Amino acid sequence: MTHQLPPLPFSANDLAPAISSVTVGYHYGKHHQAYVNNLNNLIGGTPYENTPLETIIAKAPAGPIFNNAAQVFNHTFYFQQFKSQHEAKKRPENELLRAIEKSFGTFDKFIDDFSKAAATVFGSGWAWLIREHDGNLAITQESNAGCPLAKKQTPILTCDVWEHAYYLDYQNKRPDYIKAFWEVVDWKVIERRFNV
Repeated sequence: MTHQLPPLPFSANDLAPAISSVTVGYHYGKHHQAYVNNLNNLIGGTPYENTPLETIIAKAPAGPIFNNAAQVFNHTFYFQQFKSQHEAKKRPENELLRAIEKSFGTFDKFIDDFSKAAATVFGSGWAWLIREHDGNLAITQESNAGCPLAKKQTPILTCDVWEHAYYLDYQNKRPDYIKAFWEVVDWKVIERRFNV
């Protein structure tokens, strides 16, 4: 099995000004592609050679295979949740909104809590909205290639806070990037993930 870089659901310049085409080019075209290439090079001749990505993440021990598999998944999950500011659905509805309100009080409180979690990830990593085993929603932070699948959690939404996700556009102003991130999150996608 050869893993592939999945196509983007938008054009490279569709997310501007929140995320520039230059950042998309480097982040998706260079970083994401490198994780795909590295994973394919690492799994040849191993028990993971013909294994789906999610299974590799669940079973591989800490190390290069896990790191690259998780980063392929994390980046794919990240990029697939975006649309242009004009096309993105801005708020969740129905079951997802009720679940967010149950766990966080209000949608605005969720945005604030998630943004704080993303801003305070130490070093490189990810903020996640996940569904726990009991069905409740929670916000988690993961360092480096951390991925909820490794903990048998269901990922719903993620924000990449590795510097390569924002440094070309925002330099060291991570909170500015996180604020702009919400402009291009498409809640139709997040609702679909929640309802699976």
